[in-house]
Amino acid sequence: MGVLSGRKSILFHIQMVSLITLVLGAGLAQGKKKAPPPPTGLPAEINALAKQLPGVMLDDAGPITGQIQKLVVDHMTEWMANRTPTDVETRRELENVFSLLHYPLMGLPAAFAQPWKGQMVIGAGYTLGWNDFDRQNVVAIFTSSAGKSHLATVTNFVPRTDLHYEMLPQLAWQDVRFFTYGFRLGKSQQRLSVVLYSFDGQTLKSLWESRDIYDGKLEFLNDKVTIRYLKEDEYVRAVEEKRKPPRHLATYQLTSSGIQLVDDHEIPF
Repeated sequence: MGVLSGRKSILFHIQMVSLITLVLGAGLAQGKKKAPPPPTGLPAEINALAKQLPGVMLDDAGPITGQIQKLVVDHMTEWMANRTPTDVETRRELENVFSLLHYPLMGLPAAFAQPWKGQMVIGAGYTLGWNDFDRQNVVAIFTSSAGKSHLATVTNFVPRTDLHYEMLPQLAWQDVRFFTYGFRLGKSQQRLSVVLYSFDGQTLKSLWESRDIYDGKLEFLNDKVTIRYLKEDEYVRAVEEKRKPPRHLATYQLTSSGIQLVDDHEIPF
């Protein structure tokens, strides 16, 4: 009985060793399987370039952001060539272009489509950022008619802000006019920058701009524009004295030549 029992014990251990070897072998075989290939295409190419940006100052990032800008603008030019997309379609295509970016990287699209003189003027813009402060803005303007579009011009909006548009109605001018504005972080209050652009079908021109308006808040009222803001030195002094700072309201009139300041006065905080 003792010999038989010993043989059974040896057989059991052999079976266990075989089972463990089988399991480990399967695990190793699984581990040796080839990893899936990295994603390819434009989103992957842009992601590979953008991953070089963290740790790079905006002033030194031109070689990288310039490559990304060319890839995006070239793609949008080709994508639009035989279509007249809506602003929603344009924004979705830009979202796809930046779809592989992950925090802290970001690609935020901003698009518009404005009918003008029997054609469509389309803005395909984006903010490329790699932290809360270093951001580059691109605005590409296309014209489209009869189902075909072509690139008219490209510009870079104020750096270190995000990007928004406000289209103006056709009033005392024949060109397309719109405000581009954005907000910059980095102080106790965000800062507003705004540019009034004119587009005549070929050329994009800045008619007026104001940068780094402390705690600026923009509002559009038909043919007028108002900006509520603080003066930074007054705000700092008021905080030190534990009181509310004065707030200011600037009112501008849209004119055929651009924009004109009408009034600027203090208002309650």
